[in-house]
Formats: sequence, structure tokens, C-alpha cells
Amino acid sequence: MSTGTDDALPLPPDAGPSEGSLLPTAVVDCDHPAVQAFAREYARGANDRERAVSLFNAVRDGFRYDPYRAADLTVQGMRASTVLAVGAGWCVTKATLLTAACRAVGIPARLGFADVRNHLSTERLRQAMQSDVFVWHGFSEIWLDSAWRKATPAFNIDLCEKFGFVPLEFNGMDDSLYHPFDRSGQRHMEYLRHHGSFNDVPLKRILADFLRVYSGWRLAAHRLTTADFERDVAKRTLS
Repeated sequence: MSTGTDDALPLPPDAGPSEGSLLPTAVVDCDHPAVQAFAREYARGANDRERAVSLFNAVRDGFRYDPYRAADLTVQGMRASTVLAVGAGWCVTKATLLTAACRAVGIPARLGFADVRNHLSTERLRQAMQSDVFVWHGFSEIWLDSAWRKATPAFNIDLCEKFGFVPLEFNGMDDSLYHPFDRSGQRHMEYLRHHGSFNDVPLKRILADFLRVYSGWRLAAHRLTTADFERDVAKRTLS
């Protein structure tokens, strides 16, 4: 088992599944009893593709998307088992849970990261970040039918309905990435830069970039921990 994320390096672009895409790490804790139990319950289907799709749906809709939880960039705060314990996560931690659940049932999985421009957000989050660019947005990459398939389980269906997002589906054959526009035709997500694929969460790199890109991040993060994302979403939809 990898004991940390300090040495998490991007994999070669053409790298196939390896031992690292099946093993637990300090953050992708696929050996945790709660993760194992979750994976056994929701990995339903006759083959890896069907099981991966079932796990994707369980992570996407079974756990609230809450970007304010990005304030906790500790190993404990980022773990897959923590998402299970609190019932919510943000893009990186929900992808970590999906990755860990796939590994728990023997499906090779890893994490992909990219910087995205988010055209739709809450006022509180915009004030905290002072930017519409989200660095180190995370998603899962799952090895199915001899290829890596990207899967983004971040936005649960209820949130999509409140925000007017087009829900992301995953069929195990095509990549599941954010749509460029929402239902009304407004700009939604724009991919700016890909950081590559990782077998573990490169936590020190993520934290360093948060502190570099978002001035005053530590103070802003503290304020986010006491805020209610769903209440802020409700304010946005009423305004």
C-alpha cells in the first residue's frame, strides 16, 4: 500500500492498467471496510462494464456534491471512506470514491485531473476563489474493454435540476465529461489544461496550486467550512 501522496506522478499517456491501478493508497483507500462493503453492494452486473456503470450511478447520486468541502485538503478529508462517512464530497473526492470502489471489486481505475473554467457557481465560491477557474478538477478513469474510460460522478441529479445542468451519464463505453453548455444554452464548463492521469491523489501539488492560484485561500477555506452550499444554490436559483 502506498502510504502517502507526496510522490504521486502523472502516468505516461499511453500507460495501461498496472498494479497501482488496483492497489489501495492513503487516499484511495479501497481496502477500507466501508469502501469494500459499498462496492459489494453497488457493483451490480454481469461484467466489469455493467458493474462500473452501477458504481458510477451510486456515487453520482448517492452523495451530495459540495465544493465547499474542498476546504479540507488533508489526507483524512480527501479519503474515499470519508465521503462514505459524511455523505457528500466534491469532484476530486467523489472521483476518489468511484476509483476506490472499482478497485475494491477488481476493476482497474485511476484518477484524471484538469483545470476547468466554471461559468456557473455560487456567489460565496466566487468570492472565495476570486476566479472562475477551478484548478485540479478530478474525475475517474476506468479500464473497460481494453481502454481507459473517463467518468465524472461529481454532480448528483438533484443538483443538476436546481442548477439547470445536463446530468452526466456514463455507459462504460464513452467518456463522461462536463458539458460545455447548460440546458438554457449558457456556458457551463470549459476544459483548459489537463494535468494527466494518476494512481493516487497528488495532494501536495493540489494544495500548492490552490495556495498559488487562489490568494487568501486558507482564510477563504475556513469560511467555506461553516457555509451551506445547498442553501447558496437555492439563493442562486431564486435570484
